[in-house]
Amino acid sequence: MAAPRRCAVVGRPITHSLSPVMHRAAYDALGLDWSYEALDVGPGGLTAFTEHLDEAWRGLSVTMPLKREAAELAVHRSDDVTFLGVANTLVREHDGWHASNTDVPGALTALREAGVECVRHVRVLGGGATAASLVLAAHRLGASRVSLHLREPARAAETLEVARALGMEVDVVGLETPVLDPVDLLVNTIPPTATAGRSHELVEASGAVFEALYDPWPSPLLRAAEEEGLPACSGLDLLVHQAVLQVVAMTGQVVDPQVLRAPAFDAVAAR
Repeated sequence: MAAPRRCAVVGRPITHSLSPVMHRAAYDALGLDWSYEALDVGPGGLTAFTEHLDEAWRGLSVTMPLKREAAELAVHRSDDVTFLGVANTLVREHDGWHASNTDVPGALTALREAGVECVRHVRVLGGGATAASLVLAAHRLGASRVSLHLREPARAAETLEVARALGMEVDVVGLETPVLDPVDLLVNTIPPTATAGRSHELVEASGAVFEALYDPWPSPLLRAAEEEGLPACSGLDLLVHQAVLQVVAMTGQVVDPQVLRAPAFDAVAAR
């Protein structure tokens, strides 16, 4: 029998992470005697952390603020990691750590599961690393135009760079700018307090909604989308599908998304 392997999610803050309940459920379903922890690693601390891991360690799920450092320390980077400059998955191979980004394909799966197959114009609230990944996902569904609604445009340089590198038409407006043009997809990556009272205004000008957050649950945007009868997916859907891909990368085995979805949704409902 193969020796048990170790995996973990790393970042800060980390106590809120749903990754342990999902990955442990996957290991149980696959009959693997593996462990998965949530470990606090602060900014700039990932490289030193990995240098002290023994051979039992197989993989790391990487959350903020370590995604850029994860990409930088890897000896091999997937195409998405090279393009975006951030990684959320590290897998230890014989030659070192291999980095991938499962957020992009995870988002695509979540959108298609919700019935979103084609996007031309996407509106994105926020401009951080999650926004950049979702801009890339929307582009792969056909999006050629992105409207970025930003509170601080200067802090969204990476997302702007991604959109422009993809050849997309880019509009940058303030977060409070009234919504005028209809879009095929609305993506939200910022706390609901930042758009308080505007959920219906935003949703009514959208063909579908991707709410990247899951706290609070359900969010005002998801409630508004349900009331309007629009296709919608959530940060939990993204979390599940990106974690499924992480399990495949780390274990080499495929797991049913529902195995991860049930404990994740139960954990959120219990909060």
